[in-house]
Amino acid sequence: MTDSASSQAGEKRSDQVDSKGLKGGALGLLSSVVVGMASTAPAYSLAASLGFIVASGGALLAGVKAPGIVLLAFIPMYLIAVAYQELNKAEPDCGTTFTWATRAFGPITGWLGGWGIIAADVIVMANLAQVAGSYSFTFMGDLGLTGVADLANDQFWSTVAGVLWIVIMTWICYRGIELSARIQYVLLGIEVVVLIMFAVFALIRVYTGSAESYSLTPTLDWFNPFTLDFGSVIAPAVLTAVFIYWGWDTAVSVNEETADPSKTPGRAAIISTLLLLGTYALVTVAAVAFAGVGTDGVGLGNDANSADVFAAIGPALFGDSTLGNLAMLLLSASILTSASASTQTTILPTARTALSMGVYRALPARFAKIHPRYLTPTWATLAMGGISIGFYLLFTLISVQLLGALIGSVGLMIAFYYGLTGFACVWYYRRSMWSSFRNVIMRGLFPLLGGLMLTAAFVYGLQQYATVDWLTDDNGDNVTIFGIGAVAVVGIGALVLGVVVMLVWWAVNPNFFRGRTLPRQSDDLVLATTEAESIPRFGLPDSKLMPTMIAPDLSNLPPGQTAVNAETGEEVSTPGDLPLPTRNGIRAPRSTTSSLRVIERPCLHQIPDQS
Repeated sequence: MTDSASSQAGEKRSDQVDSKGLKGGALGLLSSVVVGMASTAPAYSLAASLGFIVASGGALLAGVKAPGIVLLAFIPMYLIAVAYQELNKAEPDCGTTFTWATRAFGPITGWLGGWGIIAADVIVMANLAQVAGSYSFTFMGDLGLTGVADLANDQFWSTVAGVLWIVIMTWICYRGIELSARIQYVLLGIEVVVLIMFAVFALIRVYTGSAESYSLTPTLDWFNPFTLDFGSVIAPAVLTAVFIYWGWDTAVSVNEETADPSKTPGRAAIISTLLLLGTYALVTVAAVAFAGVGTDGVGLGNDANSADVFAAIGPALFGDSTLGNLAMLLLSASILTSASASTQTTILPTARTALSMGVYRALPARFAKIHPRYLTPTWATLAMGGISIGFYLLFTLISVQLLGALIGSVGLMIAFYYGLTGFACVWYYRRSMWSSFRNVIMRGLFPLLGGLMLTAAFVYGLQQYATVDWLTDDNGDNVTIFGIGAVAVVGIGALVLGVVVMLVWWAVNPNFFRGRTLPRQSDDLVLATTEAESIPRFGLPDSKLMPTMIAPDLSNLPPGQTAVNAETGEEVSTPGDLPLPTRNGIRAPRSTTSSLRVIERPCLHQIPDQS
């Protein structure tokens, strides 16, 4: 823990903070699952992505095999969720991929992993804000304000509304993790209920013969995508489908604010992906069945419907009756709440990644600042909101069509840092995984397969995205940058920009890159806590207060508390009493990032060296 973080922690109540000053124990398993699912924005993600999975630029892509693509995309998501779970057991740090990749591969790889998270979140915020802004007016129009509804297609006012949504959600994230989670309970509940209603109603109309003339009856073959070409169809379609699952890792990003941080976040990630699979499979089958994959009417192959499939299908599905208008109102509400909820939960992991990078001096120290009352990242949260607004305005001014390129570009970023996490897990546990068959599978095989699958999707998808005719505008013109497909340029450009920023910061402050602030070896001191050690308190339904994390130099040890060495049973009264970590029999300098937790009689122990 850094000196600044130590001093901040020392200023706060000893029962409310962890090593970085975040509010420990604020979230339980249920809250973490809600945050993880809400971060994926199920309704918005399907509305914005399903059309692009079915077709691209009006040309059929996955077609009726879209449910199979959704199922196939789940496989690497689940495998990487396992990697997150296993790495989080060793080091529950809110920097996630940044911290773990640094531990496994060194500072350069770790820094780029952290940048991948930040870049993906900033890029997608522009698309989220555009949808939230536009749907704000659509929703008001469904309430009866028909004049206001026309503003949904007005670029200026949609942009203004989108910026306001970013400001509002940034403020909510700034005010505290518990407020953020409470709001997610409501927003997620609305969209899940509406999505199930949409799917059930669509399937009823299909099976009763009251659907469209081009509607289709579902078959099991829809779930078999392997009859499609991998390079030209499966890879780009999977990258787009990966986007609809992306976000569950937010449940792990808030690990330092979670009860039982070494276990709960990983479990929440796994549960979130499984729940998302069931939701997406049901809705995708229903949408393909009712709308078909052709270009007629509300067909999902119609390029005009790809930007928002629910807005296209809704009127034909529900009709103009009173109940139909009410259903459309609920559908609009679900898209609005989904996009706004994801706007909020996109800020959460980015701010915490930047916080961790600031603590370890991979970014300026100001990113490590914590609000003394709300216990949230201050500068990191506000910076995320401000940068997102700037990026959104830039893309809107250049070309509104470029906003359509963002989903594919984000898919590249997701594949990059998710894949890196999978490889980091294998390398981190390369020595200890052989201790049991379970560890070979969960810490070796699954993360490796997930990383390889996402790497293949990245390479082949990038080739397709780079083609000049991959994305077209309303006039049928190709959307390119420097003569290359805009989707590929935005994605690779973001990574290149990260390399430039990294080199600049390396020149300004090289300590992190020299391994001084976050060493590659795993020699941190931690406390193995149990569920029984947490203290119930008032807050979210499943929140608990976890023990305080303090610095290894005991600088913020609460008065009256005592530390005990778990191996010797001796009291630790001064930093000099702590055993120095050894490596290959040689006593190494004590890590400045080591930490321990305090309970009534705290115990210190070292986690196994996994490097």
